[in-house]
Amino acid sequence: MTSPPLQASAQAQPNIALVKYWGKRDDVLNLPAAGSLSITLDALHTRTSVRFDPALERDDIALNGRRDDAHGRRVGAFLDLFRARAGIAMRARVASDNDFPTGAGLASSAAGFAALAVAADRALDLRMPARQLSVLARRGSGSAARSIFGGFVEMHAGVRDDGEDAHAAPLLAAREWPLKVVIAITTRAPKSTGSRAGMELSRRSSPFYRDWIAAVAGDLATARAAVRARDFGKLAAVSEASCLSMHAVMLSTRPGLIYWNGATVECLHRVRALREHEGTGVFFTVDAGPQVKAVCLPEHAARVADALRGVAGVEEVLVSGLGEGAQVTGSAAVAA
Repeated sequence: MTSPPLQASAQAQPNIALVKYWGKRDDVLNLPAAGSLSITLDALHTRTSVRFDPALERDDIALNGRRDDAHGRRVGAFLDLFRARAGIAMRARVASDNDFPTGAGLASSAAGFAALAVAADRALDLRMPARQLSVLARRGSGSAARSIFGGFVEMHAGVRDDGEDAHAAPLLAAREWPLKVVIAITTRAPKSTGSRAGMELSRRSSPFYRDWIAAVAGDLATARAAVRARDFGKLAAVSEASCLSMHAVMLSTRPGLIYWNGATVECLHRVRALREHEGTGVFFTVDAGPQVKAVCLPEHAARVADALRGVAGVEEVLVSGLGEGAQVTGSAAVAA
């Protein structure tokens, strides 16, 4: 048996949930309380390199060139899952860089842990199938399970206590319904409450939490059918409803989780006006952060982008298509 290369690099893109994920049934295994449905982007990227090195006494983790103890511990625990499968105790050096704002509601953790899962799998020559990589990526970040795949992706919440049936699966390839996503960045500052902490607060204190979880299955069925039929109007209706329902749970959390700012709200009004008064094929969704994602028909992307650029408080507008899943990009060494 040949020795594994012990180093690899990978790239992954963030995904945007249309039917939202907010809440866990098991915090230790990071099991979602309900399923979700997302689209993977192609214009935003996380690039991650990993090298397992017997000379290291501890993991060395750098995100965008910076080292943070809390983040390092989280990544180290994630790497332990791969070390256990490979039967090694070797520490690793990891360098991960995002070409978009980190920790600001653009699913940077989803892309980051998906890229790390693929890179670690290749470095240790584990050769796990995509489904198992999705299960492991979920342990790092719940939404990372979806960034393993491209296009339209459904996350299965699963019912098993060990979480082996909680994984994502591709629903429709990006090329089969090539929608566009216009992203209005309203601030680059990290959010004050992370998603993982926010979900636990909502579970414990929101009076709407149980009803929110109960409604997800119906939204998923509607969205799944809309994607398969390429029914933009039906997908728009269920996606906006899911987004607003999730934020209602956040707002009703004690203390309330207010991820939006004034520009966020103005963007939502502008998207609705484009659709209802100008006949534009567009709808909005917002994750746990202040950035607005306007999903639109390809021929309307330029109009939507121009409209959102005109909203006071919008710092930048990005236009993305739908992208592929996480993939190995090489075996380049990680810089010290």
